[in-house]
Amino acid sequence: MSTSFDTPLEILGGISAEVFLRDYWQKKPLLIRQAIPDFINPIDGNDLAGLSLEELVESRIILEHGETPWQLKQGPFDEDTYNNLPERDWTLLVQAVDQFSPEVAQILAHFQFLPSWRIDDVMISYAAPGGSVGPHFDNYDVFLLQTDGQRTWKTGQMCDADTPLLNHPDLRILDTFEQVEEWTLEPGDMLYLPPRLAHWGIAKTECMTWSVGFRAPSSAEVISHYADFVARFLPDEQRYSDANMSPIDNPSYIRPEDIQRLRQLLNEQLNDDRILLTWFGQYMTEPRYPELFVTADIDTDSLLGALQDGVVFTRNPTARLAWSHIELDTEPAVVFFVSGNSRVLSEHLAPLLDLLCNADALHTDNLTPWLDDQEAITLICELIKQGSLECIDD
Repeated sequence: MSTSFDTPLEILGGISAEVFLRDYWQKKPLLIRQAIPDFINPIDGNDLAGLSLEELVESRIILEHGETPWQLKQGPFDEDTYNNLPERDWTLLVQAVDQFSPEVAQILAHFQFLPSWRIDDVMISYAAPGGSVGPHFDNYDVFLLQTDGQRTWKTGQMCDADTPLLNHPDLRILDTFEQVEEWTLEPGDMLYLPPRLAHWGIAKTECMTWSVGFRAPSSAEVISHYADFVARFLPDEQRYSDANMSPIDNPSYIRPEDIQRLRQLLNEQLNDDRILLTWFGQYMTEPRYPELFVTADIDTDSLLGALQDGVVFTRNPTARLAWSHIELDTEPAVVFFVSGNSRVLSEHLAPLLDLLCNADALHTDNLTPWLDDQEAITLICELIKQGSLECIDD
């Protein structure tokens, strides 16, 4: 699905992406009745519970009245876990279901008015009547799509690091919830919540909610990860320098000019946009489950033959792709980010990178303009070998 920036979007209740980003994104909640009318859920509670039995899948169960208040159980679970659950007041949460279910991943096509590299995952929660994870806040944007049953959502105050929390070893539950609004969502309804807004969802009936969350690295993550990245490329002899220093009156005093020299040392690295772009693209495309990549052996002749035979390729759900323009020795080029790695390529490949990042499938029809381009065919082969592209099995 694609849309122009100012075209009304059904998933946003008929408002445009421009209006949503201007008035709501990271500012205030938006309730959208029947964002996806007649939604047919491709996954039920049994499917979700089955995923929670898998070792690789991240899952949790929260019981409001367990052995302790708001008891947290960490997966993977077994069948006995579900046989011993009470009839109400518990919630199962499974992370990144889009990585394991192509049908669930299709929901992300509705959010193409936002950068794909900002999307984190689709978490799905199944709740028995009364099930909840308590009043809390998140540090990222989230869209909450009701897919089955009814859930009441309450929104409250804006929070920060100083907001009081309950004394709980595992969960960040608010000590005080100051309710502002309340809605009950039916299947097809969706609620957008900006970062740090207190919210509290309570299942009125047995229900399921899909949460589309967005990646938002903290300042601490950016500084620490970027510093580690830059340090890998710095020679040991590049050090703090104070040539032409003036004589000092007090040998224990750190002068303002000393700090200015230090700032200059840091700025030489921080002001390099090419290095910053390379780090950011690699960091934001790191895969959640690299174990899901399946390598394949293919060469360019085999690829061309397969396409002529009608073979179709698609992106591995685990793969994260992005691209950008870059200056290379005063010559324009593009840089392609694939699952935590990057490569500089010829600028004329920009439309191909767009296709690789956004097309639902790759086949001879949309790849025809690139089949005589050796750099393009080599790139596609490498993506297949690495596992970011995979053949659709008939």
